[in-house]
Amino acid sequence: MDKSKELKKLAKRIKSLRLQKGYSSYENFAFDKDIPRAQYGRYETGTDMQYTSLLKIAQAFDMTLEEFFSEGFD
Repeated sequence: MDKSKELKKLAKRIKSLRLQKGYSSYENFAFDKDIPRAQYGRYETGTDMQYTSLLKIAQAFDMTLEEFFSEGFD
């Protein structure tokens, strides 16, 4: 498994979900969801994250992990 490629898929999914929620700015989304803005911005660029951070991201999108991973990870 190519870790870099998988992290890019994760970043693309996170950004796509944010845009679907109507947030053009990652900073506004992070602020509204009480996630540190710099940290959230790194997730959208493909920085690795802890499992607990992934849970917080899924929760911010009102999704289960199953729903989160249902698209974009072919």
